[in-house]
Amino acid sequence: MMTKTYNIIFCGVGGQGLMLLSAILSKAAINAGLNVITGEQHGLSQRQGSIYVHFRIGDVISPLIPYGTADMMIAMEATETLRYIEYLKDDGVIIMSNRIMHSVIETEQVALDKTGATKYLTVDDIVVKLNEVTRRVILLDSLELANKAGNPLTENSVLIGAALASEDFPIPEDAIKNAIRELVPKKTIDANLEAFRLGLRVDA
Repeated sequence: MMTKTYNIIFCGVGGQGLMLLSAILSKAAINAGLNVITGEQHGLSQRQGSIYVHFRIGDVISPLIPYGTADMMIAMEATETLRYIEYLKDDGVIIMSNRIMHSVIETEQVALDKTGATKYLTVDDIVVKLNEVTRRVILLDSLELANKAGNPLTENSVLIGAALASEDFPIPEDAIKNAIRELVPKKTIDANLEAFRLGLRVDA
């Protein structure tokens, strides 16, 4: 059994498939003989509410990752990285989609500013802020890769592939592939495996 602890924070917004991403990696870890414990927080999916998952592998008791100790963050929506960045350790790895889903509040602020001075937060703005904590930011167009795989709903598999490409990621590839086959809808298995393969090719 793995004794070293490996902590991952997943984050995104409701409706993106973050819970499936968590389920796939959880099943893969268990099938690989790893001890895994998770803690989930669900937002309001119909309002693109924030969702995050604490995911811990190794000799752990609590499902909650202490601040500043996450080895990796997997973000399905770029702005959510800023909301949970305090969990990442210095020089931790961030696997981040370049997708931004602007909140209603942000849109209101931009719309009501008649001077035009208020601008939407950009991916470049986010990366600059993240670089204050880590330079190991893997930015990818997960939607484009999912479309290339044949199904736009396979972004989570793209991000899983990119995570596996990162050094020291503890869950073996075969276990992840098997978990994908078991958990995604049968008609999407091939597309999810292709999305996983495309993500794996991202240089992490």
